[in-house]
Amino acid sequence: MVRMPLRGIKGTYSTAVVERKTMTKKSTHKASVKLSKQKPQEPCQLVEFEALSHDEQFERLRLERKVERAFYEAGKALQELRDRRLYRSTHQTFEQYCSERFGFTRRRPYQLIDASIIVDNLLSEAEEMCTNRTQNETDEMCANRTQILPTSEWQVRPLTKLEPDEQVEAWTQAVEQAGGKVPSGSLVKSIVEQIRECKKIHNPWRVNEVCRILVKDNPDLRGKGGCWAVITEVHDFSCTVTLWDGNYQVKPENLSELPYSNEHSEAVRKLSERLSKLYHPKMEETAKSVLSSLGRIDRSWLTEIEESLLGVLEAKIKQ
Repeated sequence: MVRMPLRGIKGTYSTAVVERKTMTKKSTHKASVKLSKQKPQEPCQLVEFEALSHDEQFERLRLERKVERAFYEAGKALQELRDRRLYRSTHQTFEQYCSERFGFTRRRPYQLIDASIIVDNLLSEAEEMCTNRTQNETDEMCANRTQILPTSEWQVRPLTKLEPDEQVEAWTQAVEQAGGKVPSGSLVKSIVEQIRECKKIHNPWRVNEVCRILVKDNPDLRGKGGCWAVITEVHDFSCTVTLWDGNYQVKPENLSELPYSNEHSEAVRKLSERLSKLYHPKMEETAKSVLSSLGRIDRSWLTEIEESLLGVLEAKIKQ
């Protein structure tokens, strides 16, 4: 038995017992170590931060705003590109341009544009409220109104379902419930649903009306943007519609009115019925593509080639 000192934690020493055992050709050492002291807990340390100058504080706020408003600036730029048709030298449509230039889905540029419009609404309302503030409101309270703004498109997406004045009301409530911080998209969505429920928004659609699908935030409608829809049932907050590939439950804001006369609307209904009768989930992808294309054309009639394609499918399926 050999007693030897063993360095412990932070300069303390403990005694270790080392047992030596000799084997045939090689020796191995087996040590059992028992420390007399436990590792002390790390004390709390106070961290001192360096104060910023007035100019540095202003610059920090400016840069933070750039980060927070990246989606806003993108939406404003996309809106100008679309409205001035600055894509026309290389692309036929705005959607095609956004897809090839930025890798956006069909709906994404419109989401950013809608978000930038909402932020403009929040900013103008906040500035107006501060201009007409009461004597009890301080400069800091007004500053908070303009500083607590959305930092992502997802946070304001639910607000698209409300009128401009309701958007301000919903955002104000969300900021308050978030403890004066930027609220999450889920919190904003919850408040929007509460406002809509209390308001009991009237559903403007009627049975047999012909309209066009707007995907917005409905994942079940992905790939169906621009398709015809014939309304078969009207509920308080939704409609049941028939598309070329079946029935869907949608919200009123997922439908867009078509500027068709009664005669043209009737033609669309008949054509939509022909398409939906042909569809089957197990049909060939080529046939599905034909039905999908015919189910979203921007007119109430078919060209000669389109009518021939549809006729071939009808004849083939009847066999």
